Order: sequence, then C-alpha cells, then structure tokens
Amino acid sequence: MGFEPPQRLVRALGESHEDTSAADWLGRLPALTEEALAATGRAPAVERVAAPGGRSSLVLLVTCADGTPAALKLAPPAAAPERERAALVHWNGWGAVLLLADAPGALLLERLHPEVSLRSLPEAKALLEAAGTVRRLWVEPPAGHTFETVAGRTGEQVGAMRALAGAQPELAPLVSAALAVREELVAGAPELLLLHGNFRQSKVLAGERVPWLTVGPEPLVGERAYDLARLVRDRVEDLIASSNGAVTARRRIGKLADSLEVDRERLRGWTLFRAVESGARALAAGRRQEGELTLEFASWL
Repeated sequence: MGFEPPQRLVRALGESHEDTSAADWLGRLPALTEEALAATGRAPAVERVAAPGGRSSLVLLVTCADGTPAALKLAPPAAAPERERAALVHWNGWGAVLLLADAPGALLLERLHPEVSLRSLPEAKALLEAAGTVRRLWVEPPAGHTFETVAGRTGEQVGAMRALAGAQPELAPLVSAALAVREELVAGAPELLLLHGNFRQSKVLAGERVPWLTVGPEPLVGERAYDLARLVRDRVEDLIASSNGAVTARRRIGKLADSLEVDRERLRGWTLFRAVESGARALAAGRRQEGELTLEFASWL
C-alpha cells in the first residue's frame, strides 16, 4: 500500500523520539496498515489519509465491506494505543468516538468529520460545547485499570521543567511557581475519575450519531480540573494578540470552573503547571515561538 504519512506526523515523531523507533515505525507503516486492515474483521478499503492529521498517529479514512464509513488509526507503541483502546471501550461512545474494532497498534473508529472541530465555532459557543462534551467523559475508571495517574504523569515531567529553569534562569521563577503549585495539588487531589488527558477544542469533532464527540485521548485518572487546564489556553495566539488577553484567560477559568463545578484555584493551578510544562517541552523541541507564547500565557496566571 503506497501512501506518504503527513509531514506534521513525521516532524512530531522526530521531535519526541530520539532513538530510531519512530523512523522504524514510519518505515513499516505500509505493512502495518495492511496487517491492521486484515485484522479488524471488517474488510475496510482505504479512501485517503486524513491530513494534516495529528502529531502522534496516522489516521486513514476507510469504508468497511458493509458500507460503513470509518477511520483507521495507527499509533506507535510509545503513544500507548492500548490505553486509548481501554478508555474508548469504557466510554462506549458516551461523549467519545465509538470503537468499532481493533487490531495490534490500530483502532477502527466511527467516522467523524475531521475537518470540523469546535475551533470552527465562535469562542463562546465552542467553550459551551466543549464543557458539555468533556463532562460526559468524567466517569469512574474501570476496576483493575492500568491508567496513569495525574500525580504520576506530572511527576515524570518535573525533570524537564527543572532543566529549562537551569538553562534559562530568567524562567526559573515561573517554573518554580508551577512546580510548587503541582506539589500542593497532588497532595490534596479530591477525586480519581477517568480523564481525557489532552482535551481541547481541536479534539472535539462533528459527528453523525451526536453533534460533537471527542477523539485522541491520552487517558489517565485524576481530578477534573487537570482535564480542563488545557482547554483554558485554547486559541492562545488570539489571547496573546489581544490587549485584554490576561483578563480573558482569567475569565475563562471562572466560567469553566463555575459551569462544571470545579474549584477555581485548582483549575488555575493546573492551568499554570500544564502551560509551563508545555512551553518547556516546545522550547526543548525547537518550537521557540510556540514555547514563548505558552510561557507568556502562563505568566498571566
């Protein structure tokens, strides 16, 4: 099967994997795709590659033998596709894309409209729909689950953040504030619910079964405020360009916290931590503009 993976995916995998695993996986994609198509048991035929696609997986738009439109998602082992599979099985289509079948390293999903996400809506409407979607995902995790915890995932990120502070001393106060607030938050976590893990407007796509469904979870268990924190800084470029961006960001925190009954200070704290962590990761990967914008946003909090 001949196709070229989107360049966005190639670049992202190169940034996130220093060894040869990403290159090996990309080189084996045609064979892996053929194996996955056969293993689903639905005899799907490939229409095209979804582009520009995501940063951690390849999505192919396919049609099953019975005429059902679907999407085949292939991800490298480092993306932990088995955790996504477990979360989608548990949600069973409630607020999230429905899993139709699976195969090693691949998921056959119901077809949504990848070109229509919540980012296509006006800001106020997008946040309203996002809140209504994400609240459906917050359920008790399955018994005996192997999902990461918020404390565990964020603990693994601390080292890279400290390295940023050491390399750029002017950022040390911001990093220190983010690390301090994390310590307070993980020490007093109020709940352990199943979370999306990477929820934002672009992860909510238009569907046929219901108007909006989320995709691309990086599931873990923890408190709802962690899951909302990435949503707060959506459309960060517009916020930075606005003369009242800081006020708008703080207003978002209040609106989201109140509408979803989440503690405002815990949401502010996780928003700060996740923004600093994301900015540090972007700078380390050479995405300087993205990193600087995200850290400027963090400084408002």
